[in-house]
Amino acid sequence: MLSDKQNLIMIVEDNPVNAKVLFEFLQASGFRVLVAKSGESALEKLQLVSPDLILLDVMMPGIDGFETCRRLKEQESTRDIPVIFMTALSDVVDKVKGLTLGAVDYITKPFQPEDVLARVNVHLKLCHLNQKLEQRAAELTNTVAQLKQSQKRLVESEKMSSLGQLVAGIAHEINNPAGFIGGNLTYAQKYMQDLIDHIHLYKNQATAPEIVQHAKKIDLDFLLEDFPHILTSMQQGVERISDISASLRTFARADSTVKIPFNIHDGIDSTILILKHRLKACETRPAIEVIRDYGNLPEVKCFAGQLNQVFMNILANAIDALEESNDGRSYQEIEKNPNYIKVQTNLTEDKNSIVIKFKDNGLGIPDDIKSQVFEHLFTTKAVGKGTGLGLSITRQIIVENHGGSIEVSSIRGHGSEFVITLPI
Repeated sequence: MLSDKQNLIMIVEDNPVNAKVLFEFLQASGFRVLVAKSGESALEKLQLVSPDLILLDVMMPGIDGFETCRRLKEQESTRDIPVIFMTALSDVVDKVKGLTLGAVDYITKPFQPEDVLARVNVHLKLCHLNQKLEQRAAELTNTVAQLKQSQKRLVESEKMSSLGQLVAGIAHEINNPAGFIGGNLTYAQKYMQDLIDHIHLYKNQATAPEIVQHAKKIDLDFLLEDFPHILTSMQQGVERISDISASLRTFARADSTVKIPFNIHDGIDSTILILKHRLKACETRPAIEVIRDYGNLPEVKCFAGQLNQVFMNILANAIDALEESNDGRSYQEIEKNPNYIKVQTNLTEDKNSIVIKFKDNGLGIPDDIKSQVFEHLFTTKAVGKGTGLGLSITRQIIVENHGGSIEVSSIRGHGSEFVITLPI
C-alpha cells in the first residue's frame, strides 16, 4: 500500500474469469477494487466515483477500450486518471495506439500477478508524485505572484518615502527665504509709509521748477498710490509661498513606523493645494471646482503620510476622470455643466469612525470593471499614463494598515464616489 488511504482501482473487463482473478488479487494486495463489465458501464460509474487508476481491457463489445480511453481523456474530471491497457494482442501498432490515446502502460494477457502489481504500484506512485509536483508548482506560482506584488508595493512605498523626504526638504528650503522675505516686508511697508508721508511734506512745500518737473516725469502721484499696492501683493505672494510650504510639510509627514494623531482636513487641504495647478482654468476648460463639506472631526491616530498618499491617489484619479469626460466637449459646454469634485467628511452614528467621501461628476466607471478597480496592476489608462498601483495601494493602506474600508459607487455618465471609513 502506498498510503494510509487505500487506493481505488477500477477494472474494466468483459471476461468474468479475468475480472474475478484481478479483483481477488488486487483486493488481497490491499486495494479497494471496482469492476465494470463494459466501456459504457465504466463511463457511467465514473460520474459517481473517481478511482486512482483504471485497468482497461482493449477488446470489449460495444465501445472498445480505445474509444473508452479517448472519452475519458476528453472529460476534465477523468483525464488525469492513469489508464493501463490490458490486451492479448501482441501487435506493436495497437500498443502504440493505446499510449497515443493517453494510456500510461499496458499489460499483456495472460496476467502475471507480480507484473500487474509492480506496474500498478509504479503508476500510482508516479501519479501521486505528479499531483504533488502540480500542487507545489501552483504554490510556487502563487508565491512568485505574491512576491512580485509585494515588490511592486515596496518599490511604490519606497518611492513615496523618498518623495516625502524630497518634498519635506524642498518645503524647508522654501520656508527659509519666504520667512526672511516676509519678515523684511513688514519693515519695508512701515518704512515705505514713513517715506510716503515725508514725500508728501516735500511735495506740498516744493516749488523749485526742477522738482516740479521731475515729479511730473515720474508721475509722483501714481507712484505714491501704487507703491503700497505692490508691497501688499508681494506680501500676499509670500503668504502663498508659506502656505504651499506648510502644505508640502503636511503632505510629506514621515511617520511610517508609528501612528500619530492627525487632522484629516489638514491632509486633504494640503493635497488639494499641491494639485491646484491641475484644477486651474485653462484654454480648453474652466476651473475644476472643489467643494468642501467638512464635518466636525476629532484627530485620528494614523499613518498621516500614507493617508495623504491615499488622498493624492483618489483626487488625482478624479481629475483624470474629469479631463477624460471633457474630451469632445467645447469650453461653453463644459461651462454649462462645470467639473467639480466634492469632498465630504463626517462621523458615523456611533462616533467610532469617520467617513470621507470623494465624488466627481465625470463619466463614471463601467459596471464590468467596477469590481476590478482595486486589483493589483489593473488600469484603464493608456501605456505610460498609469501603473495600476494607485488604488491597489490605496486599498492596502486603508484596509490593511488602518483597519478601515473603502468602497466605490458609480453610475455611468454621472460620476464616481469613493467612500473611506476609518476607525478613530
